[in-house]
Amino acid sequence: MLGGVGYATFIEPEDIGVDRVGIRLQRLPEAFDGLKIAQLSDLHYGPFTGAREIGAAADHVNALTPDLVLLTGDFITSPLLERTSTPASTPMADAVRCARVLSRIRAPLGVFAALGNHDATVNPGYIAEVLQAAGIRVLRNGRVPLERSGARLWLAGVDDVLDGHPRLDLALAGVPRADAVVLMAHEPDFADEASRQPVDLQVSGHTHGGQIRLPLIGAPYLPRLGRKYPYGYYRVRQMQLYTNRGIGTIGVPMRFGAPPEVTLFTLKAGV
Repeated sequence: MLGGVGYATFIEPEDIGVDRVGIRLQRLPEAFDGLKIAQLSDLHYGPFTGAREIGAAADHVNALTPDLVLLTGDFITSPLLERTSTPASTPMADAVRCARVLSRIRAPLGVFAALGNHDATVNPGYIAEVLQAAGIRVLRNGRVPLERSGARLWLAGVDDVLDGHPRLDLALAGVPRADAVVLMAHEPDFADEASRQPVDLQVSGHTHGGQIRLPLIGAPYLPRLGRKYPYGYYRVRQMQLYTNRGIGTIGVPMRFGAPPEVTLFTLKAGV
């Protein structure tokens, strides 16, 4: 038993894996065929995860030479039962430190982020500000067109679903219905709503893959809006969904059966 605790505490949380996922999108323009997108999620800069672990994840991303990088929320860890509103607090300092580490990530089409529930319960405006100062564009109910050889792919992001003010209608405002859309939404179970709209791929985090997954039992705990699609690849109606296991930990500094993850998507055009 002690060996298992040691593994879950000291080995698996450090064992960042690269999950390579091929995604075929019927509406993807040929100009974007082969597009490489790296995803990081749930950095949780705080008591258990710091510059070393997040820096290692950033280095993994850069080594993959992605065209585009998506960061799907929870950059800090919210103190339990406390809402902090001044930059002098520890979560605010952690947000600055996290952004500083993430600023080393490079991708020709840019680095984009959506906020998570921990960000939303602390100070989402401040966290978005420090991320943008580090060169990371935050999409809170917004969208941006990515262009290549005259073709267009849309990237959209909603505000945190649990504790923010998500407006999918605003995130998709002005996007032609015929165009392909990749959506960042921190909570994966938001896919039930997103799949009713012309969204082709949703990328999420939030669950840590359960963080601790026991043989024959699975995860003893999964958060709200992370229980239906806890990790990996899913199809939800016409939409595809991927839930990343994240980098950091909360509650306890352990992972078991759910190692930290960098995801590398390769988009392919056609049926």
